[in-house]
Amino acid sequence: MALLSKQSPSLLYLLAAFVALGPLATDMYLPALPGLQAAFQTDIASVQLTLSAYLAGFSCFHLACGPLSDRFGRRPILLVGMLVFMLASIACSLSETVISLTVWRFVQGIGACVGPTLARAMVRDLYPPLRISKALASMNAVMALAPIVAPILGGWMLLLWPWPSIFIFLAIYAGLAIILLRLKVPESLTSKQSLRPSNIVANYSLLLRNPRFLILVIAASCLYAGAFTFVAGSSFILIGFMGVASEDFGYWFTFIVMGYFLGNVFTARYAQVFQGLQLMRAGAWLAMMSSLLMILLYHFQLYHPLTLVLPVALFTCAIGITLPSAMAAALEPFANMAGTASALMGFVQMGMAATGAFIVSIVVTGEPTPLAYTLFGLAGVSCALFYCIPPKREH
Repeated sequence: MALLSKQSPSLLYLLAAFVALGPLATDMYLPALPGLQAAFQTDIASVQLTLSAYLAGFSCFHLACGPLSDRFGRRPILLVGMLVFMLASIACSLSETVISLTVWRFVQGIGACVGPTLARAMVRDLYPPLRISKALASMNAVMALAPIVAPILGGWMLLLWPWPSIFIFLAIYAGLAIILLRLKVPESLTSKQSLRPSNIVANYSLLLRNPRFLILVIAASCLYAGAFTFVAGSSFILIGFMGVASEDFGYWFTFIVMGYFLGNVFTARYAQVFQGLQLMRAGAWLAMMSSLLMILLYHFQLYHPLTLVLPVALFTCAIGITLPSAMAAALEPFANMAGTASALMGFVQMGMAATGAFIVSIVVTGEPTPLAYTLFGLAGVSCALFYCIPPKREH
């Protein structure tokens, strides 16, 4: 099989499949969380820590994989990351304690982070500035199929096999991704960066001293963290509090992912009609209104799966509208170090997501009101920041 041509739609779909490693590893085992609590004879916080550990590993390795890819190329680092993910998935399936599972989930997160980080960098490498937002939104829309399928597939797998089967599936997926990467994906890096520590520090310092980059990344990350805050508590709210069967969990989860999908489709369609800042602010306002709706519903004790998944679907739609424009605006000035810029962006996003998931693991009781207030707070911060973005300047 020949390598795909650069800017080929098929290449964009394949990059989306690499990005999908992240949500697959997050969402496939969500229906198993209550069962893992019983299997390991532990508490909710310990089981949810396996998710926080994955997100922490996912976050931390961003800072290394970006500069490595700017030096050695996107393909080699992608290959190594997917190999680490595959081996860690096998180790997860063999875990006999919640501590062991938590450790290997951290390693799995390290391997998974290369997919979205380097896929974003490759889009920045391959597409002109005016097409980056549309390309990212298109890739995200395709990738959104993964979290639709993942919890449904995970729930039905649990009816046939025990929970380790989920991690065996993830290992097989990573193995197939490695084969496709070797055979089909071209190298996109054209200008290599030095790997000297002084150069890496200088690049990160340049990014951290750019207020526009920082505000865009933090504002988008607040909404992103909201999605993972919901993910961390979703199975305990839907299955434990609202009585949804584990095999049906994925169908309710589909509402949330469809919201994200539609938001990305909207941005892909209208990215060149509306200004990026207009899309970002509109998305943040939609997120605030959807979380406020949740607060009002729970104030009147209207507890039903629909009162959870429909407002959260609007929240994830807001993320789909906002995130591609924010990522494109943040990456656009840094063509010569797109890997490093994408890595720092991913580190902030996943670091905030891991923090949100950890907080939920402490305060969650199964009742959804704390989640609603958390989402409202994150959306409010995001909305305020999008009105504080300074004009673009040369770095």
